[in-house]
Amino acid sequence: MATLLSSALCTSGSISRLATRDSTCSSLGKSGISVVGGRSKKADAKLVVASALKNQNSHEEPVPSTEKGVATFLLNTAVASALSLSISLFGGDIALARPEGVNRPELLPKEFTPVIDVAGFLSPAQEGRIAQQVTSLEDETGYKLRVLAQNYPETPGLAVKNFWQVDDNTIVFVADPSMGNILNFNVGASVDLNVPRSFWSRLAGKYGNIFFWREQGEDASIEAAVEAIGECLREPAGPRACSEIK
Repeated sequence: MATLLSSALCTSGSISRLATRDSTCSSLGKSGISVVGGRSKKADAKLVVASALKNQNSHEEPVPSTEKGVATFLLNTAVASALSLSISLFGGDIALARPEGVNRPELLPKEFTPVIDVAGFLSPAQEGRIAQQVTSLEDETGYKLRVLAQNYPETPGLAVKNFWQVDDNTIVFVADPSMGNILNFNVGASVDLNVPRSFWSRLAGKYGNIFFWREQGEDASIEAAVEAIGECLREPAGPRACSEIK
C-alpha cells in the first residue's frame, strides 16, 4: 500500500500503477500484492518495460540485461521521467510512483478515525456512516478497511501508515479523482490471499470510472465501494467469493 498513499499518499495507490497518471502506486510488501485500479504490480511493470523498450529502440540505446540495469534504464527514459521512487507502506520494497511522495502528518485528524476526508467529498453524516460500517466490518471479519479521500497533493500521505497501523489485514482505499479512476486500493497480504485480485479491478471499473463519479458525485463512488467491499469480505471463502459487485 504505498503510492497512493504517497501519491495518494503520491505514495501505493495504490500497490503500483507504473505507467499512467491515473494509476495508484504501491507495494504491499514481500508477500503482498500491489493493486492499482485493478491491475497487479507485475502486469503494470510489464507495461512500463514495454513502453520503455519501445522508446529505447527509437533512440538506438542498449537494453539493460539485468533487473538492476532495467530499473536504472527506466529512470533515464522519457517514460520514467514522470515517475519517482516511493516507499511501500508494507515494507522496504520500492515502487515507481508519482513525481513526489507526500508525508504531511499535520493533515491527520487529532483523534483516531478509519475515515479521513481531506478533500471534503463527504458530509459529516456520510463520514460517520462509513466509519460505522468500517468498524462493524472489522469486528465481524478482522479486516481493517481504511478510507482516505484526497486531491493529490493535498493528503497526509505516508503519515497514515502509522496513524492507521497498516498491516497485512488492512485495505487502504484511497479516493482521488486526480488519478482518473477515483477508486484505488492497497491491500495487505492476508487480504490478497482471500479476495480475488479481479474483484478490485471490477469494483474500480463499475464505481470508479470518471463517467460515474462525475455524474453521481465522488461521495456516491466512495459509499458504493465501501458497501461492495463489506459484502465481499463477509462472503464465505470459495471459488465464487466476491464474484459479484453489489
